[in-house]
Amino acid sequence: MMISMQETIENKLIAELSPTHLKVENDSIKHKGHAGDDGSGESHFLVAISSDEFKGLSRAKCHTMVVKILANEFEAVHSISISVKL
Repeated sequence: MMISMQETIENKLIAELSPTHLKVENDSIKHKGHAGDDGSGESHFLVAISSDEFKGLSRAKCHTMVVKILANEFEAVHSISISVKL
């Protein structure tokens, strides 16, 4: 059974950051037929996350942490929008 991109994103963030809040939403349907839509239904994602790992860090540093964790996923999809909650 193939794991979805949404599940991959969730699993990686949970493993690396033990989030206190995590919401990963597949937003691809809103981009059907637009640039970056590869027809897979897994091209655009929204991520809202908070974690104790972010304590004492700037929003920019937290965002960078998430981007590094999801580096492979950024190569596979068109867009991952990240909202970091401190």
